[in-house]
Amino acid sequence: MLKALVGSLAALFLSAASASAQDWPSKPVTVLMGFPAGSGVDVVARLLQPSLEKSLGQRLVLDYKPGAGGNVASEAVAHAKPDGYTFLLGTAATHGVNPALYPKLSFDVEADFTPISTLVDVSNVLTINPKVIDVASVKDFIATVKAAPGKYNYASTGNGTGTHLAFAEFNHKAGLDMVHVPYKGGPDAIQAVLKGDVCCIFNQVQTVLAHARAGTVRLLGVTTAKRVAAIPDVPTIAEAGLPGYESYTWFAIFGPKGLDPAVAQKFNAAIKVALDDPETQKKLAEMGNTPRYETLQQFAATVKRDRAKWADVVKAVGAKIE
Repeated sequence: MLKALVGSLAALFLSAASASAQDWPSKPVTVLMGFPAGSGVDVVARLLQPSLEKSLGQRLVLDYKPGAGGNVASEAVAHAKPDGYTFLLGTAATHGVNPALYPKLSFDVEADFTPISTLVDVSNVLTINPKVIDVASVKDFIATVKAAPGKYNYASTGNGTGTHLAFAEFNHKAGLDMVHVPYKGGPDAIQAVLKGDVCCIFNQVQTVLAHARAGTVRLLGVTTAKRVAAIPDVPTIAEAGLPGYESYTWFAIFGPKGLDPAVAQKFNAAIKVALDDPETQKKLAEMGNTPRYETLQQFAATVKRDRAKWADVVKAVGAKIE
């Protein structure tokens, strides 16, 4: 009798969960952003937003909670109720770099999240203000900085972000002594470069294109192994003066742990529809991004692999944040 009752209750629970997943979403879905409005993650989110809203049948609310290299937003989602209405737009920095860089996180980037899918791969580009450091190539940049240890400051979009670690690894490999100046996000960091407060930054192609076309900054080299379609005349850093150098990040969607697998799959499917659209692919490429869809299982493996990879980079460059 008891066994039959337990079985009936289990069946009832599964039926209710299934019905809940079928109805999801029944109200707007919030996506927390760990970086400010106007940053690279924001640009990509806004581009994909209309397609995702169409597929899901509900509005996506972008909620900005910048701070601590994206950890403020990550912490909020890690501890959020797994009801399918709170997600995170995370990056290789928030879920790869930060676990190695911040020793006292209140969450685990694997155990406390449900990976949904990657969105794009993003190349950074060595961007300089020629009024501060007037060089024309990566080789010239390395030679000029090496000749004046400690003279030049470089910006990042925050401690522990991909822009920070990309430059730290570059300096480590090139043997450069530069001063790191972290900012609250991409917009502030770019303004610092434009004003000449710092000489340079590794920043996402999409966030510096307009300034490069206006002639206010100069692009010396992209961080990926291959050139970027949006700026085909800009060489890779590896081919332009630092062989073997490669660094890139990804943007992705995460839910909190315990999320209904059917809800995760439904959101994953909506992302695939958005990234399969030829017009969306074209717009992303024009901004310097490469669309990257992954299944739930593939993305979970990516997080595990990149967490280990960035831990090695952090150790190699000696970066740390208390």
